[in-house]
Amino acid sequence: MLKLLRIIVVVLCCILICLLGTIYSLIRFRNPSNVGDVARWFGRLYPLFGLQVEHRFPANAENIGPCIYIGNHQNNYDMVTISYMVMPRTVSVGKKSLIWIPFFGILYWASGNIFLDRDNRSKAHSTMTQLAERINRDKLSIWMFPEGTRSRGRGLLPFKTGAFHAAIAAGVPIVPVVCSTTQNKIDLNRWDNGKVICEMLPPVDTSAYTKDNVRELASYCHSLMQQRINELDAEIAASQAQQDATK
Repeated sequence: MLKLLRIIVVVLCCILICLLGTIYSLIRFRNPSNVGDVARWFGRLYPLFGLQVEHRFPANAENIGPCIYIGNHQNNYDMVTISYMVMPRTVSVGKKSLIWIPFFGILYWASGNIFLDRDNRSKAHSTMTQLAERINRDKLSIWMFPEGTRSRGRGLLPFKTGAFHAAIAAGVPIVPVVCSTTQNKIDLNRWDNGKVICEMLPPVDTSAYTKDNVRELASYCHSLMQQRINELDAEIAASQAQQDATK
């Protein structure tokens, strides 16, 4: 019963956010800060899932400037966890088929995100070049999930190199953003689903990398993120064990 009630409330909230977000984004048509504003609306829905979410930003988060943010992509719960981490003047890159999702598709387009044709490699490569140009021309940042798909409990998947090519071409840093593990830890029939931690890591300088060693950059960022995810999971487990011991 609790699960059904949650699903109904969440669906209604998401539809409302999509409708209001679309109106908001059309008024400020494709303003690069639309994406972060609407993402944080979704990010405030986490109590509906019985979650406690802690968002950790570095002290200079507002002053990083144009960059490429990369996050770990776990499942649909990303909508209410890591989405809150999207900063102002940041747009995302998504597959073209997103436009056909009811309510969400028009919001994704109107808010200023960038569509990528994943089925056409030459077009995808051209898009990365265009991303670099837009970053410098419009002074904006890009949010990408370098795994390319939801991991769904398979751990941090290998990274595709598109985000890293774009960062090198634009001459901007990579900023990793991680979320502790949520897969198989959320039961919609349970009131309390515990704590989740989302954290923005320090920027990674890309000036020493070129297209010839871009995979080294991707591998380095992957190891940084995997290590921090493990640490966050351990922190949450230790905290939960301490709470259980005091009961």
